[in-house]
Formats: sequence, C-alpha cells, structure tokens
Amino acid sequence: MADHKRKMTDAIGGYFGLELRQGEHYHRDAIRLNTGRNCFEYILRARGYKHVWLPYYMCEVLLEPLHKLHIPHSFYSINEQLEPTTLPSLQAEEAFLYTNYYGLKQTCVERLAAHYGKQLIIDNAQAFYAIPLSGIDTFYTARKFFGVPDGAYLYTDAYLDIDIPQDESLGRMSHLLKRIEQGAENGFADYHQHEENLCNQQIKRMSRITERLLENIDYKAVAKQRRENYLKLEHALHADNRLKLSMPDDAVPMTYPYWISNGAELRQSLQQQRIYTATYWPNVIQWNTPTLEQDISSNILPLPIDQRYSKEELGRLLHYVIN
Repeated sequence: MADHKRKMTDAIGGYFGLELRQGEHYHRDAIRLNTGRNCFEYILRARGYKHVWLPYYMCEVLLEPLHKLHIPHSFYSINEQLEPTTLPSLQAEEAFLYTNYYGLKQTCVERLAAHYGKQLIIDNAQAFYAIPLSGIDTFYTARKFFGVPDGAYLYTDAYLDIDIPQDESLGRMSHLLKRIEQGAENGFADYHQHEENLCNQQIKRMSRITERLLENIDYKAVAKQRRENYLKLEHALHADNRLKLSMPDDAVPMTYPYWISNGAELRQSLQQQRIYTATYWPNVIQWNTPTLEQDISSNILPLPIDQRYSKEELGRLLHYVIN
C-alpha cells in the first residue's frame, strides 16, 4: 500500500531520476529496517531479553544496542570450524546469538536452532541468501553483499508497537558514486565516514533509495556468480587453507575465507596491488580475546568472490595470493 501511494503522488514529467529496474526484494516477507544492529535492537526490545551470549569473534557494532538498552552480555568461544565450543544453559530471559560466518555455517545454525529454539538469534549479515528458520529471530545486512548505502531485513514473530520513521540515504551515496567515476580509493574516506554515520541511529524503516536499489538486483545472477567464483578460489587454494569449510549446495558465500599463518602480512602485500581484503574484526584483535579468535581475526583473508568479478579478476587475485 505504501509503494502504491508513493507512485500515485509522484510528480509527472520533468527531469529523469535514476533508471532502476522494477524488481522485487529477495527477502520479500521480512521487516525492512535501516541497519543490522537496529534489527538486533528490535529483537532485544520485542523479546525483553535481560542477558545475551555473544561470540568473541563478532563485529563490535552489535554491542551498540546492548549498551543503549543496558543489557548485560557474556562471550563464548568458537573452534576452528567457527562453531561454539560450549553451549551455555539459558535462563528464561536470555538469548544466544550466533553469526553465520561467511554464509557457510547454515548447518550449525540448524543445530543451534534445534538446541535453543526461540532463544536463538541468528546474525546473517554474512549470509544474505541463507533461508531463515521458522520461529528463529534472524537478520540480514544488505550492504555486505550489494552496492547500497544501508538497509537490513528482519524475520521475527515478536513485534514492537511503535511508530518507526523512514530513513533517508541521500547523504550516504557519495562513496558508491565516487567508486564508479573516480575509483575505489577516492571513495574510501567517504565510505568510512558513512559507516561512522550509521552508528547510534534510531530504528528506522529502510529508505526509499535503498528500497529501489535492492529491487533492481538480479539475485539469481548474483548467487550464480558468487558460487562459481568461490569454487574457483577453493580449487586453487584449498590445500593451503587452514579453514576447512565446505560450501553447501544452497549456500551463497560472502567471501572466500583464506586462513594462513601469514595472513596479516599477505593482506598488506595485496593492498599494494590494489586488492583489498577486510579484517573481520579489528575489535577482536584489540580485545583480550582467546588466542584462536586473535589468530582468526588477524590471519583469515576474506578474498573477494562477489558478482563484480570474472575469471580475469580472479586470475589477477590468485597470481598475487600464490606468488
């Protein structure tokens, strides 16, 4: 109804806007919000949780809603398969959050759902295509997979009876546009500034710009390209990769996680060739976390395998990774 109203009241004639395909959202039945951390906040408020278990290996932005709502938390460790080493017993008002790492841990998600039921929260920021499990609070972040300024999806059966304003993304578009016209490096400072600007935002509905951009994506083509690229890197690098994860038939990975002993050194070397790999997550290195989480955060290189790249780019990437 909201989309119909917008189209009926839009101006007729005049200059053109961006030409974007009128498609559909991949997560058509989800609640559309502005950020993943605000999806998490929505869950915390709707469920009334008093304590949350979190993995040491996580993005620190998830602490933001916990601090805002004054909800205490505890950390748990993971093993070399990126799975919890222990499963704490939960009290009635506690939750257990797990990250579907790199979009490759859906089997672990299913086991945890069988164990914890509705007290499980799944962070699918790295697993945009993973199917949400019935009755399990699950959220997704769009900008980890696509060229959008913000936007997130939430599946829950606990609803907040509050008025949620709509976000506006006009001021967060410069890095996306600069990358097209001026190159990645010229938009990098803008990207970091826009990421900072997403901190401490109130819960808002997804912006119209992000809505339209996400309706424009060919999701099947993206999934196909990502899977093909992942398999090419896996074929070339699996023997040296300490992280032994298989890609399920229905998985669409975010990156190819390449874990080697000198990952931090190789990251710097690749950067000199204009090949950029993120560190997931710098806060893990700064915190007093267990040795394994320190190693994982420092030395796993999330090599790009996304829809922007074909055989030519992957060949260049592999040349510098192997040599």
